[in-house]
Amino acid sequence: MINYLVSNDDGIRAAGITALIKALSAQEGVNVYVCAPDGQRSGNSQSISLNGTVYVSEVEVDGAKLAWETSGTPADCVKIGLQKCEELGINIDMVFAGINMGSNVGKDTLYSGTVGAAKEAAVSGYKTVALSVAGHHCTHFEGACNIAIEYVEKLQDFITPNMILNINVPDLPEEEIKGVKFTKLGPRYFRDRFWEHVDEGPGAYKLDGEPGDFSDLGNEYDACAMQSGYASITPLHFDYTDYKVLEELKKWETKN
Repeated sequence: MINYLVSNDDGIRAAGITALIKALSAQEGVNVYVCAPDGQRSGNSQSISLNGTVYVSEVEVDGAKLAWETSGTPADCVKIGLQKCEELGINIDMVFAGINMGSNVGKDTLYSGTVGAAKEAAVSGYKTVALSVAGHHCTHFEGACNIAIEYVEKLQDFITPNMILNINVPDLPEEEIKGVKFTKLGPRYFRDRFWEHVDEGPGAYKLDGEPGDFSDLGNEYDACAMQSGYASITPLHFDYTDYKVLEELKKWETKN
């Protein structure tokens, strides 16, 4: 049997994770385990609850062998889910984060709770996939599920622990998705700012914004490929070292 752990940042009852659990559990020889937040946790990145208490409850989720909801962050959920499975003698083969309702492309991956959950799995040594559909009110999940399942199988030799397969899919019926592009991270996707909301009292601000237009960049970038109607797949890793600058800086090393 293959064992998958599924988490997200939209909450355990969100439409995206529900669709993903259903699709994964429908595969022959697959067991699905779930650990996800009890509510919305978008924008939490890879934050963990160093202070305070995280509450964990076992819940019933259609398609899942076992499921837990927590009061913690997406990264907390992955840590807890892996721990719970380990305690039960369950070896997790891959971790899925998603389906996120809203794309996670470009530099906005740094803020994403979905990618944060996947990062937690990756730094813990697990193969992992982050899966998102464009649009915060998206309704088309079938294409994203099928693309993820297909390419996880095709790319088994390339998916390694400590990296993430970041998949973003347009919110389109599956037959209208033009295809799949393998891409690199583009620029920051959202153009946002804090707006004052005087109706909520003095000093009240809320963050809001719109996606940028990246149609002139070409489909080698994730955001542009997705805006052009393609699913985008980007392999991510987390060595932030700037090796070119590092080599230059080494000339300034001192010796005792």
